[in-house]
Amino acid sequence: MVLLGIATVLAACSTVSGRAPVSDRSTDGHRGQSVVDIARKHVGAPYRWGGTSPSGFDCSGFVRYVYAQVGVSLPHNAAKQYGLGTPVSRDSLEPGDLVFFDRLRHNGIYVGDGRFIHARQTGKRVGIASLDDEWYAAHWAGARRLEPPPQSVDRED
Repeated sequence: MVLLGIATVLAACSTVSGRAPVSDRSTDGHRGQSVVDIARKHVGAPYRWGGTSPSGFDCSGFVRYVYAQVGVSLPHNAAKQYGLGTPVSRDSLEPGDLVFFDRLRHNGIYVGDGRFIHARQTGKRVGIASLDDEWYAAHWAGARRLEPPPQSVDRED
């Protein structure tokens, strides 16, 4: 019953409609660590359903906000965020990768050492959890890496 309650609360993360596609991404090779550094600054921020700012985040709003700080525009919906980037296996995760759970109804940002940062649920705050924690291990859905687009060459006609 407790897991059902948690799943119901986490489902709220993916109910807000998407807003913008991925756009103008940074080409900084250290972006993954920059993403993690930004995300860590918000540990302790409150959870708020539909939240997209440090005054309150839901899971996909947190991911969206952090990535916006490095120039990546994401939709405010975990399932739509999963449709972006490149699939990554759990054993190939790198800091900054997006991790997804519970049939794409919850997500967070991988920080390294088997841990991820996320906005969990009502009454909780942004925090760091282990991928090996029982609930997260049982509800693993996959991961994505948001890579910079290839450099394009502008031509004048």
